Amino acid sequence: MGCSLEKKILRKLFLGFIQIHILHHAKEHPIYGVWMVEELKEHGYDISSGTLYPILHSMESDGLLTKEERNVEGKIRKYYSITSNGEQVLDEARNKAYELFKEIKD
Repeated sequence: MGCSLEKKILRKLFLGFIQIHILHHAKEHPIYGVWMVEELKEHGYDISSGTLYPILHSMESDGLLTKEERNVEGKIRKYYSITSNGEQVLDEARNKAYELFKEIKD
């Protein structure tokens, strides 16, 4: 398997993991882009805000997140919170991820 194909496949796979991360944190408290980029970096995902923002926007249009604009030190910052649909998707994703992990961990 060529390196670029491998990267492309892993990128698609990691996109799902990233979305689960986003839902998880948005359930705990409202999140914003820069914070999420840093959080993902701590988990080994090197993702730019240019990559993250379209993901947040599409998750919002899919009804998984809701957006609230807040004025923070004179700048408008967009905060995202999980919706009830998002919570259902997160629960389902957790169950599936757990099943998969049990199967492949050895």
